[in-house]
Formats: sequence, C-alpha cells, structure tokens
Amino acid sequence: MTLASTRQIKPLSDTELQKINAYWRAANYLSVGQIYLLDNPLLKEPLKIDHVKPRLLGHWGTTPGLNLIYAHLNRVIKKYDLSTIYIAGPGHGGPGLVANTYLEGTYSEYYPNISQDAGGMRKLFKQFSFPGGIPSHVAPETPGSIHEGGELGYALVHAYGAAFDNPDLIVAAVVGDGEAETGALATSWHSNKFLNPVTDGAVLPILHLNGYKIANPTILARIPHEELESLFIGYGYKPYFIEGSDPADVHQKMAATLDIVIAEIQGIQREVRIHGFKKRSQWPMIILRTPKGWTGPKEVDGKKTEDYWRSHQVPFGDIAGRAEHLQLLEDWMKSYKPEELFDANGQLLPELAELAPTGQRRMGDNPYANGGILLRDLIMPDFSNYAVEVPKPGTVNAEATKVTGKFLRDIMKENQESHNFRVFGPDETASNRIDPVLEVTNRTWVAETLPEDDHLSPNGRVMEMLSETNCQGWLEGYLLTGRHGFFSCYEAFIHIIDSMFNQHAKWLKTTRHISWRRPIASLNYLLTSHVWRQDHNGFSHQDPGFLDHVINKKSEIIRVYLPPDANTLLSVTDHCLRSRNYVNVIVAGKQPALQYLDIDTAIKHCTKGLGIWEWASSDQGGDTDVVMACAGDIPTLETLAAVDILRQYFPELKVRVVSVVNLMKLQPQSEHPHGLTSKEFDTIFTTDKPVIFAFHGYPWLIHRLTYRHTNHKNLHVRGYKEEGTTTTPFDMVVMNDLDRFHLVMDVIDRVPKLGYKGAYVKQKLQDKLIEHKYYIEKYGEDMPEIRDWTWSY
Repeated sequence: MTLASTRQIKPLSDTELQKINAYWRAANYLSVGQIYLLDNPLLKEPLKIDHVKPRLLGHWGTTPGLNLIYAHLNRVIKKYDLSTIYIAGPGHGGPGLVANTYLEGTYSEYYPNISQDAGGMRKLFKQFSFPGGIPSHVAPETPGSIHEGGELGYALVHAYGAAFDNPDLIVAAVVGDGEAETGALATSWHSNKFLNPVTDGAVLPILHLNGYKIANPTILARIPHEELESLFIGYGYKPYFIEGSDPADVHQKMAATLDIVIAEIQGIQREVRIHGFKKRSQWPMIILRTPKGWTGPKEVDGKKTEDYWRSHQVPFGDIAGRAEHLQLLEDWMKSYKPEELFDANGQLLPELAELAPTGQRRMGDNPYANGGILLRDLIMPDFSNYAVEVPKPGTVNAEATKVTGKFLRDIMKENQESHNFRVFGPDETASNRIDPVLEVTNRTWVAETLPEDDHLSPNGRVMEMLSETNCQGWLEGYLLTGRHGFFSCYEAFIHIIDSMFNQHAKWLKTTRHISWRRPIASLNYLLTSHVWRQDHNGFSHQDPGFLDHVINKKSEIIRVYLPPDANTLLSVTDHCLRSRNYVNVIVAGKQPALQYLDIDTAIKHCTKGLGIWEWASSDQGGDTDVVMACAGDIPTLETLAAVDILRQYFPELKVRVVSVVNLMKLQPQSEHPHGLTSKEFDTIFTTDKPVIFAFHGYPWLIHRLTYRHTNHKNLHVRGYKEEGTTTTPFDMVVMNDLDRFHLVMDVIDRVPKLGYKGAYVKQKLQDKLIEHKYYIEKYGEDMPEIRDWTWSY
C-alpha cells in the first residue's frame, strides 16, 4: 500500500529501464526546446542567441513529472491493452503533453506540417507560446486533451465525469500539489462515492507533489507522511507512494506501482461485474513526490533552482544579455543527449518509438478525448405529448418545470440502455420540480445506504452533490467524452461556477476552429428557484446576474432562453437537448403559474424567438401608442396584468405586447446569429413609440443588447435592482418597481395623449401600492386581486 510495499520490486529489466528513461529524456528535451528554441532543434551547431526565442513563456517545473507519468502509462497501456486518457491538472505543463503526443506520432497526424523530423521539430518548438502558434497550456489544440488546466481545480472532477458510463476507460488524473489546495479539488475527491465499477470506468488519481507553487511551498508537500496517508485513506482511497530523485529508482518504483494499481482496478471491476455491487470499493491512487524542475539546472546565478519554486516557470531568461545563460541552456539541453534519442533526420529512434502504444490506444488519439466522434443523438419523445392544455390564455395554472420533468423522465427512460444521458444538480432535483425523473431512475450513490433512504442506487442516473463545482465538472467531463446532460440549479447559486462556465465556453469557442475536433452535446442549464420567487428564502437567494456573465462570451457559443410558461419551456428544452457546441441557459419558474400559449402556438413562438402576442394586443389596424415588452415568466405576468389595467382605464390606447423567449434576438444580427435585422427590430418595436420592457434580470442588460437599434432612446426597462427580503411574491416585484402598477405608471409618464386623465389613474395606482403594503403586513399574503388575477379578454 505504501512505498515500502513496492521498494524491492524491480519489474524493468536493464534494457527496459534504459529505454523508458531515454523516452522520458526525449520528452524532457522536447519540452525544454518548446520553451526556449526558435531554431537549431537538434543542437547540431553551437547554440546562438538567434536560435532562442526573444520572449520566453511557459512552465517547466511540473513538466518532467508529467512526462514521467506519460511514459509509464504508455507502458501499462501496451502491457494490459488499456483504453486510457490523460488529464493534466497542472495544465501549464503543456510542453510535456505536446511533446508526448509528438513522440507517439499523434501530433503529426493531426498537424501534418509538424512532421517527425528536424524540420517538424523546429516548427514544434517555434509554435509554442508564439504569435500564430499554440498556447502554453494543455489547450484544445493538444490531441488527447479534454482539460485545459489553465484554471486549477477541475482535473479530478473532469476525470470522474469522463469515467461515468464508460466501463472500459481508465482516466489518469494528475493533480498538481498547487491545484490540490483549491476548494473545487477538495470536494472532487468525494467523487469516488458516485463511481459504480459495474457500469463506469475507473479514475486513477496521481497526486504529483513537487513541493512548490509559483513562489511558495505547497501544503500537502509539507505535512507528515502519516498525515498525508491518513487524509487519503479518509477520502476512501488506497494510496501508493513513489518518492525519489534518482531516475533509475523512480522508474522502477513507478513501473511496479502501476502494475499493482492496474491489477487492483481490474480486480475490483472483475469482482463486481461477475458477482454484482455489494459495497463501495477502495480505489487505488498514487502519490508521486519528485523534485520541481527535475533534471533542469540545479542553480542559476548561484540560487537554488531545481527542487525549488524558481523552476516553476522559465528557470532563467535574459539570454541575450548574459552569455552564461546561453551556455547554461545549451548544457542543459545537451544533458539529455539528443544524439542518443533522435537520428540524424530528427526522428525518434525506432527502439524508443516502439514504447508508445499504437492507433487509438495512444492517449493522444483516444476517441474518448474527442467525444464528438462517439456522440450519438438522444432518443427523444415528442415533447408536444407533455403539453398543458391552454383553452384560453392566462386562465389555467401549471408548474412549468414539473411538466418538463415528465419530459426529462421519458428521455431518461428512452436512453437507459444507451447510458448516454444524466441529470445533474446540487441536491435540488426535487426542489426544482424535475423529480419525475426519479420515477425511472435513482440518484447515483455508492456510499453507505440506510433502509429509509430515498431513491439512492449505484445504478442511478441523477447526479446530486451539494457542490455546484462538482456537478459542473462531472457534466463537462461527461459531455467532452461524447454524452448528453442536463444541469438544474438555483439561479442565485449558479454563480458558484462562473469561472468554470468561462473555461468551458472558451474551450467550445476554440474547438469550433479546430477541424479535427468534433462537435459535442451542448451544456444545458435550467436555472429555476429564481429571483422573483425567492420570497421564502430572502435576499441571499435573489440574483439573476448569471445572464449578464454568460452574454460576455462569444455569440457563436452562448444562447439564453426565458420561456414564459410550461409549453414554451418544453419547446426550448427539446431544442437545447438536440443542439451541439453551445452553452444554453434556460430560466424558468417552478411555482404554479398562469399558462399563455397552447403547444402549437408555443412552438411557433419559440421558433421565432420573440413575437407580438396578438391576443394580448389592441393595436391591430391602427397606430401603436406603446409597446409592452417582456422576457421571463414573472415579467410576463406583470406585463399582462398591466395591460389589463390599461384596457380598463384607457380603452382607446393602442397597446402592443411583445414576448421575448430567445434573449439573443434583441441583439443586432451583426452581433449575434440569432439577432434581428434593424428593419425587423423596427417593425416589432417601432421606431418612435415608447417601449416599456419588463425583464427578468438586471435592466441594463437589455440596454446593452439593444443600444444599436433605432428606438433604443425610447426604451425603458424595469427589472431586478438589488431589492429583496423575505416577503410575499408580489411584494418582491413591487420592491423592484417591476409590478403591474409601476408599469402602468411608466406608460402614463411616456404617452402624452393620456394627459390629465392619466394623473388620476396614477394616483389610484399609488393608492393601490399603499393598500398592498398594509395588506401584506396584516395578513402575510398578497391581496386576493393579485393572487387570483387571470387574463379576462
């Protein structure tokens, strides 16, 4: 189990040891070359300043360890015929992953101009962190990668997401000791309580301790061995330690340990697949402790570099100004003896090249790391079969997410045998009313269960853990390896994964321009328990700002939908689950609410993305006086109630009601592919009439989307303005001036022809707001005329 158990085992013969060490040296050589060199890749002539990049960018410190792990994984892949992908938590070890995919031949197959010879090596070196080249991280451009790693914390949770429902896959997840200090990574260790060895693959965590972050020691590298071991036993793992700085010794330990852990993984899987699941397994993991910047310069300018934080990035620079640094670089690179690794043409020697697996057993070419290759369409029932009957708009109630939950239930049922669809959420499946899925599957759970536990099973397909980051990471890993998923979350707390969303959106944006990357299923969010119905939880649960955050990303990637009722939510959900390479954000309420559109009208409305609701408008055949626009279920309710009041007091007023489902429709077509042309926008919103827009989120987002359009000067937006508390549902909209009474007063202020009559109406509405306050403070609920309002026209 520990270092002692593998100390005396030496599985590598002298020849095997020599070869695997040479392969590792080759990867290290290529890694250093990428960081430093422009030319002279094989050092066939003395190194000159012209051969060195003017700007030195990249990370060396973690790279030798990543290269060591890669070489040894190659060995066990060949020995045991494994399907394995490599997730590099220290993504800034990019030169190592690029070097290894180049050595195994994958890189040149994907990028034929980077050939496996001296000319290709020169291009390989030059392109790294160079204008027009590739990033320094394990980016989408790197074959075999599903994890960028630039932002730390998500390696392990991505690995588990990849392993779910892929029973033949082993995911090697290298966790850097700096990354191990992040909150996201800390919760990721608990993913082993959700891995079913009958139907899932395996994750092999490799905690790589090299002692330092950018400029500080790391916590896990500085705690006693026994404490570290106890920590991971407590997490439920069986840790194996590999420690040392002598390459020959470490190679033997690594080979011996990998033989043991692969045998244990296969033993666990064989046992449960023959005899069935009985209890949670204690999965092996490796704790690898090697020097930071291993095999690099031990000192630079008299200061310790190897095995210290100074080797984290580029161990030394200022090549042009200091001749001794140029000589240090040449000596360093020659220490790998490239003449023993590559032939005169720059090709890896055949006896070393044969150490790598072949075909799709190569980690750079494993199809699970290019999940679009494996992606199959979901079997989708006809969503119209779940429609709510709406005989007349605004008169019947339904719970939108509950209705969609039945749709999701049957999607789950139809795809049970395919094992390619899961629902994710932080302990909120039932709360968000999509619990009908539990009629056909359970929550995933392999930890201890009690007789009274509800819907827990190792075979469950609903992933719940009270960690939004874990749910997001699992889902990303699941999608990136070729499956489909759906993530429901409280709207206010989806912000916890803001940065993870950023990284995934960037990944999708980049992969759209990489020809060999195949499209994957979209990442679909359902945000419910939203800002306007958090009257029981209060201010802490009120925040619609994720929409603002999402819209910062490239228009080719993001989509935002605000369906106003159950039937529009069904249509939008069906569309999103069929889409590819997007991030789709759907916001919908879970409480009983009025329904407006029958299913045929809902489909047409969602297809258009926005439109005039003729049944609610009164401007047919005449000149419009005011446009009442809305986006979101509660803003729609308040807008229609406001229109009702306007009809009562101003029957002559010509009102147009516009409902927006696809928020991106508001942008100009030049800014978003879904956007309206200027002519289309002017036709719907007019060029000179006041537009009163009731919006689900922060008002300035609508201004931001529409400011280029002609009538923006007449646009007045009501939305959330950071006012909230524990109060009644209607009082929430009143506190933010989004209620029907404020909307009517906005019309009175902006339609001159209402004249003096409007002043009397406005006073009545102000009295209503005072009456409302007195009523809720006395009775603790909204006035009957508010609670029981329906559309009566």
